[in-house]
Amino acid sequence: MIRTAVLAAALCAALGLFGGPVGPAVAQTPAPTLNGQKPLVVGHRGASGYLPEHTLEAYRLAIAQGADFIEPDLVATKDGVLIARHEPMLGATTDVSTRAEFAARKTVRKVDGVDTNDWFAGDFTLAEIKTLRARQAMADRDQSHNGKYAIPTLQEVIDLAKGESARIGRTIGIYPETKHPIFHSAIGLALEDRLLAALTAAGWTEKTSPVIIQSFETANLKYLRTKTQLRLVQLVDADGVDKDGGIVLAAPFDKPYDFVVTGDRRTFKDLVTVEGLKEISAYADGVGPWKPYLLAGKQMIGADGKPQDLNGDGAIDERDRVLIAPTNVVRDAHAVGLFVHTWTFRSEPKRLASSFKGDPAAEYKAFFALGVDGLFSDFPDHAVKGRDGG
Repeated sequence: MIRTAVLAAALCAALGLFGGPVGPAVAQTPAPTLNGQKPLVVGHRGASGYLPEHTLEAYRLAIAQGADFIEPDLVATKDGVLIARHEPMLGATTDVSTRAEFAARKTVRKVDGVDTNDWFAGDFTLAEIKTLRARQAMADRDQSHNGKYAIPTLQEVIDLAKGESARIGRTIGIYPETKHPIFHSAIGLALEDRLLAALTAAGWTEKTSPVIIQSFETANLKYLRTKTQLRLVQLVDADGVDKDGGIVLAAPFDKPYDFVVTGDRRTFKDLVTVEGLKEISAYADGVGPWKPYLLAGKQMIGADGKPQDLNGDGAIDERDRVLIAPTNVVRDAHAVGLFVHTWTFRSEPKRLASSFKGDPAAEYKAFFALGVDGLFSDFPDHAVKGRDGG
């Protein structure tokens, strides 16, 4: 059997993704997923490339665009209700900063060891949260929907997934993330049992249920494994990528925060070694590495020692990176029975390596060739097209 990385490199070379000339089309069988089925497309916070993230409207659009799963990141309100927000901080994704009645709620709390000055969901009741409206967090995306959509509860997301599944005749799963579990436990609003109670009430308790739970921390996943057979995923983060395409680690994105608390010296990089993946397989079903852990790009350095502006636009960004050879992380994860779901795919040209020539489909095809079992996209329609060739 051809090694996954070799096969992926061959396909990328055929597509011209490593910066060489583009040759004639070559018939090539993509590397297999773990279960032999086509990879999943997860609507990252819904179709967040088009609409404000974590809204029923964004989730509904993701489903309409063909997503297999929708992702609600979960935080807790003061009265213990799970809601869909990317962080317990509300400032970036809601209109809370414009609400005079909540001005005094802004406060400093320590999140994963970092002093953070913001409005925190745990200081608001659900009734108060429901008066807020979502806004687009990325300034370079469409802001015309700001102020229109409410903040949904986990229950509303479950109801949407079930309702849409029945309406369109295909199963839509949910892919909840427990956000900052240690932070929530410290303020008396632990997420795990609340999440399991909601999923149990929905009738979702088995490995075959349309639910996958993810976390950047390890201890809460190990706790969840003692409580449920639902699929669990260990997320793997980093701070950035260096000029050569290597992973850069810096706090608080260098290790699971429970490692910080317990004094464990290992980092996220250690989790994707052969031994790290083997350990993950003892408590999780899959691993979710940031995509440069699988396939990254390097800068081209000029004679002056500075990165070259490959597209001549006066800025240095992803468009000025050229792909390097893929790693063996997918192969190594599959070898210990872990599926691989990677993130996050964004279609804007400035977020695509130069090797992809501004075409999001080329990026999807390169990662599908690695044998990834699923991926998270802000633009689920582009991901489905890249996967299915539509």
